[in-house]
Amino acid sequence: MDNRAEVREFLMSRRARVSPEAAGLNAGGNRRVDGLRRSEVAAIAGVSVEYYAKLERGAIAGASASVLHALSRALQLDDAERAHLFDLARAADGIPTSGRSRGRVAKAAAPRPSLHWALDAITEAVAFVRDPQQNLVAMNALGRAFYTLVVGDGGRMPNLARFQFLDPASHEFYPDWELMARMCVGVMRAEAGRDPHNKAMQDLVGELSTHSETFRQLWAAHDVRIHGTGTKRFRHPLVGELVLAFEELTLTAEPGNVMLIYSAEPGSPSAERLRLLASWEAADARGEIGKAQLS
Repeated sequence: MDNRAEVREFLMSRRARVSPEAAGLNAGGNRRVDGLRRSEVAAIAGVSVEYYAKLERGAIAGASASVLHALSRALQLDDAERAHLFDLARAADGIPTSGRSRGRVAKAAAPRPSLHWALDAITEAVAFVRDPQQNLVAMNALGRAFYTLVVGDGGRMPNLARFQFLDPASHEFYPDWELMARMCVGVMRAEAGRDPHNKAMQDLVGELSTHSETFRQLWAAHDVRIHGTGTKRFRHPLVGELVLAFEELTLTAEPGNVMLIYSAEPGSPSAERLRLLASWEAADARGEIGKAQLS
């Protein structure tokens, strides 16, 4: 896949975001572009205007690490954006990232029994594994109770991006819906930069772009995000509001897949509500309460 359009739009969007003042320049008058001019970026990065113009046209193949670092400084990229720029350059060079093949994406294998054992051993936190396309491929018992709205009763693999943008229930589940939407698209955009040959990701982006104006707008912004760690708010239909901290762990045995663990601060109302949800899930698994009470 030729990723020149992706490179061009990313660099142009980052350049438009940096004001001359933020770059320590005198803005002057008669500026017909948002942000910096190409010549200003080139001067700050220490490259010729012609070379920067070539890069911004998408011809990033062969760019050295020193040039990419200089561009990152000139465009004031954050860590996620800098990593995305390097991923785009590697893809243009034909170098796979994270041990991933550049060929056709293989059909996902069933999660290993040992992965299920590890997830099931986590009993006081929500734990699940998702793939680069935001599919929930495995989760612990509390995770299934937590994501009951996402998992549903259908046969399709539950997908966090489809739930976010295509299911009205997501607006209730995510009190900070706009923030969660930006996070979801930022993570997907970073994944697409790492593996531009991922047909499943291309299909998902096409589907969401067709059915969600919000997704289209966010995707066009070219913002990227590294998930890592943080705090999120949820409103569960059974136990109410939960404020949970998350940690993202890379699964080295399955390049591209990550494990996420959502836990509550000990002694907090969210911790009590999470324990209540876990107890109800355990009781339901034993057949002590009906499914109707959990739906």
